[in-house]
Order: sequence, then C-alpha cells, then structure tokens
Amino acid sequence: MEIIHLILGKANPDRMNGVNKVVYQMATRQQNAGKNVAVWGITKDLIHNYGERNFKTVLFQAHKNPFKIDKKLKKALIEHKKSAVIHLHGGWVPVYASLSFFLAKNNISFVLTPHGAYNTVAMQRSGITKKLYFQLFEKTLLKNAKRIHSLGESEVTGLNELYPNSKSFLLPYGFEIPSDLPVKKINKETFIIGFVGRLDIYTKGLDLLIEAYKNFILKAPTSELWIVGDSKEKSTLEELVKTNNLEANVKFFGSKFGIEKDELISQMTIFTHPSRNEGIPTAVLEACSMGIPSVVTHATNIASYITKFNAGIAINDESSIELEKAFDSLYKTWKTSEMETLANNAKLLVKEAFDWDKLVTKLDDLYC
Repeated sequence: MEIIHLILGKANPDRMNGVNKVVYQMATRQQNAGKNVAVWGITKDLIHNYGERNFKTVLFQAHKNPFKIDKKLKKALIEHKKSAVIHLHGGWVPVYASLSFFLAKNNISFVLTPHGAYNTVAMQRSGITKKLYFQLFEKTLLKNAKRIHSLGESEVTGLNELYPNSKSFLLPYGFEIPSDLPVKKINKETFIIGFVGRLDIYTKGLDLLIEAYKNFILKAPTSELWIVGDSKEKSTLEELVKTNNLEANVKFFGSKFGIEKDELISQMTIFTHPSRNEGIPTAVLEACSMGIPSVVTHATNIASYITKFNAGIAINDESSIELEKAFDSLYKTWKTSEMETLANNAKLLVKEAFDWDKLVTKLDDLYC
C-alpha cells in the first residue's frame, strides 16, 4: 500500500508553514520505516525548489478558482485508486471540498488531518459566510472522510461540537530534532521571552501576550519580548505595542527561516505560545528541543506534556493574568539551578513524547 499525503504547498521544512513541516517529517519517517510514501502538493508554481528528500514529490497546479481540481491530479488519483490511501492535510480548503465529492464518486477512501482547523473558538468567531460554507462543503468533507486524525484533546472536543462523529483518531505528530541545531545561548544578563509564529493576534493570543508583558515589565524592566513572524496584522500588533509604551522592550524580527530562526530561538530565555486555538505548534517543540522552557495554554495541546515533564508552565486559556504570573515565576527561577532542570526536561519531552519512530507505527492504525 502506498501512502499519499496531499497538501497545499511542497512540504518544504524551511518555511513557516507548520503543516508543510509536519508532513515533511511524517513522510520522511514513514519512508525510513519501510513505507511506500509520496507527497502530492497543490501549488501555484511547479518548480521543485526544495532540498533533497527520501520520498517522491509530485506537484499539481493550483488554479485561480480555489475549488478547481487540476486534471492531472484527477487522473493520478484514479490511477492510484486500488494501490494507495489518500491522506489530506488541513481544513477549510476549497479544493478539498471538490476533492471530497470526486473521491466519494470514484469510491476512493481518504483520511483527514485538519491540523487544528476545527475548533469551538474559530466557529464562534466565524460569520454567516463560514457557517454556510460548512453546511455546503466542509460538512461533506468530514462525512466522506474515513477517519479524522486529531492531534490533541482540544481538537477532538472542538470537532465533536462542530460535527458529532465516531471517526476521531487521536495521536500527536512527532518532531524531528535537526542535527545542526544551535546550542542554546546562556544569557545571564537579559531575560528574553520569545514567540515564533504567524501574527494572528486573536488566534495566537498575542493580545494576551502584550497585556501580560505590560504588567510583567514593571517587575523586570530590563527584560525583552521577541516576536518572530509576520502577517498583514503585524502593523496592528506594532500599534498595540506602541499604545502600551513597550517599544523599547519589544523587538519584531519579521519572518525568519532555517538557521536564522533557530539562532534567534536559541537566545531566548523562555518561550511562550498563548494560543486560543492550535493543532500542535511546532515552534514550541523547536524551543523545547533547544532546552528552552515554555509557557503555553491548554489550547495548544502541549500543556499536558509541559506539565508532565515539568518543562515550563501551562496556563488556562485566555488568561493574561496567569500568563504574567507564569512569566514572573520563571523570572524568579532564572539564574537558579532549577532553570537547568527545566531545560533538560524540555529536551526530554521532545525525545520521549514526540518520537516519530514510535508514532509512525501507531499511524498505521489510521489507514486501516
């Protein structure tokens, strides 16, 4: 049996897109385990401009009409009908709605990993258009999927509220620790709180982060908040920082990739991800792999691991007060021997809870 991962993009691990990173690692580890794996990407350009990989990559044209399926993709799906299982990644993707109808019509089964796309928060914020879209398209996608792969408990809960079902398959994805990972920079002079990700203010809880930091800085006036990432909301976030008179302590780095991003993370004292909704944020795992303790919300689906391994602090969702208290607690721990313990625990968390080799075997049950 061939496993075909179907995504938007090229599964380039050096991009900010978390889904592409995860699919790259998943396909690589499955291939290493002896599976027959391919990644099919729907993309604006068909240039194979990425590094070497051990799995086959096939690119199909994305069209201006987001619902349109490329003719070559249709043909390829029919050709692999009897020999492959199709694994879709992502949610609220118009072309997936069309693919759902096409696959069902041709009796081709598929599994779906939404990567945090379905949740109570997102639907509460959605307008009539999105709710109508769900009834017309997304609901059929979920109905036609053989299994729905959830990454954490919050995603299972959100999915069941949105679409009650018995198809859920719960398993986190793994994390591959890069061999060229920078050594954490020991900084005893400046306490640096870091965030890396898409600058979606509400979803990522960046409004909570600024509110918490505004209060925390009164106790740690020489501390810094580093924000790595970009989006059309960056200017709004910069204005929020300015309104709270935090310009001197908050640094924006824009989007960074590969070694540039890793070098920045390695200099952070602690990492934070106060998201209101996630699948599993790879940036947190990247920070943990470098021995950087994290402060996360339960919505990240990493909170239970942070608590279990004592690798930072898990807070209630949407609480800037608890976020500030967590910063204060770790600030007091800073420069003590306990900080080194937290750092070692963070590395252990990644090695034990997110080991791809262990998870790849469990993934086989998704395709049965």
